[in-house]
Amino acid sequence: MPILATLAAIGLTALFWVTRARLAADAISDLADLFGRGLGAIRRARFRARAEVHPVDAVEDPGLAAGTLAHAFLALGPALTVEARIEHVRAMQTHLGLHLGDAEEILALGDWFIGECGGPAPAVDRIARRLRRIGGPEALDPALRIASAVAARTGGLTDAQRDALARLRRVFGR
Repeated sequence: MPILATLAAIGLTALFWVTRARLAADAISDLADLFGRGLGAIRRARFRARAEVHPVDAVEDPGLAAGTLAHAFLALGPALTVEARIEHVRAMQTHLGLHLGDAEEILALGDWFIGECGGPAPAVDRIARRLRRIGGPEALDPALRIASAVAARTGGLTDAQRDALARLRRVFGR
């Protein structure tokens, strides 16, 4: 009997410490998520520095504008699957020369810009005009290469995406 009591005590002690370790790991994960969200808020805040300017109009980097344009363009189609999102990140890394973290940040900012513009269609128009101003007519090419790489995986272009493509060609004089 004393052996069973000792084994039960050892088992309960092990269970106690394993549970504490799991809770500590969860707490660390939650802190990392909170820190990441805080950094995202700081990055978004730089686009809100001037209250009278729309966040899209504060973008100065053609790579960021091209990546968010491709993201808004793809948001006009069906919801992206996990595989399509991974392809989107890879395409941004390839065509814009970004690191993984930067490409993922552009996806998050793209979602935020779409919300600030009131949907994907207005976002495509507004970001396209901004990209044309800061990058010139040739700045559309990387965005189209990114969008076509992802659209090939999702089954082609939707009617809304074809309409947006016609608007993009008008904005960029093609």
